Amino acid sequence: MIIKLFVGALRARTGSGLLVLILLVACVLFGCGPQTKQTSALRRVQTIPLPEVEGRIDHLAVDLADGRLFVAALENNTLEVVDLTTGKRVDHVRGLQEPQGVAYVPATHRLIVSEGGAGSADIYDTRSLKLVDRVELGSDPDNVRYDPAIDRAYVGYGGGAASALGVIDLKTGTKVSVIKLSGHPESFQLEKNGERIFVNVPDSGAVEVVNRNKGTVVATWPIKGTSENFPMALDEADHCLFVGTRSPARLLVLDTETGKTVANLGSVGDADDIFYDAKAKRIYVSGGDGAIRVFAQKDADHYESLGEVSTAAGARTSLFVPKPRRLYVAVPDYGSQQAAISVYEAGAGG
Repeated sequence: MIIKLFVGALRARTGSGLLVLILLVACVLFGCGPQTKQTSALRRVQTIPLPEVEGRIDHLAVDLADGRLFVAALENNTLEVVDLTTGKRVDHVRGLQEPQGVAYVPATHRLIVSEGGAGSADIYDTRSLKLVDRVELGSDPDNVRYDPAIDRAYVGYGGGAASALGVIDLKTGTKVSVIKLSGHPESFQLEKNGERIFVNVPDSGAVEVVNRNKGTVVATWPIKGTSENFPMALDEADHCLFVGTRSPARLLVLDTETGKTVANLGSVGDADDIFYDAKAKRIYVSGGDGAIRVFAQKDADHYESLGEVSTAAGARTSLFVPKPRRLYVAVPDYGSQQAAISVYEAGAGG
């Protein structure tokens, strides 16, 4: 893409000899290999418009029982509600301050929304969209995860020495403890059959491993040769942690028993979400450069890039729902591009 833009801009001003020289220089600087192939692992089946939604869109959550998708429209300062049956935006909550993370609690029909600009985690009744509780945290609350085993939520927030995971008891709507970290936490994942939380801390260039029973960091795994480790996914059964980095764009696979990197593959640029598809043994990485990169898991230590599916500029956040095997991708309103949710159907693999 860089070469095409470069050549296109100079074509009218150069002769054929100089153009060849420019191409050679560009090849040395940027590489002249073939573009990433397209993959049939994902197929776009629907586009759901988000009218009047402006700016960057952050994370998503789904309520399968009522067939609704919740979208944190960060720069629009709204929570958008999409009816997945009709394929329409049906409601919204206005007046939020930079909503970032969202997590749905099925048993109580509650939605936890982190407000980066307000320093809080807000808890809504999803059917009435009324605010039920507000939990004060600290600066820049971001990613949210729900632990159904103990009915608690974890929210990453803060910066520098004030960085932490806040633990919220949803029965009382209060912050019950704080797990300190070395820097602002980005994506993190909870073990379902263990007591660990794996946390991306790009400020420290590491994954920090938390024992949630002790409430402390028990291990630090440096991310070497890359930086900006933002998205993360977990394959607990195979002891694999998938970490996406932006500089350069890579997918790293860490062994959760040792912390060692067992695979390192080229990935999509500006990645902000990763999902592991256990049924198909695939990994989906969505990036703001306008693509989803799909990887096949051969075994715990071996992976193959299957190619990419084109999305849209800035479409870096997404949500994979194993049933009904849909990947929802948030498309912002960049330029003439309309805000929307692009819906992709995932193949069965095999």
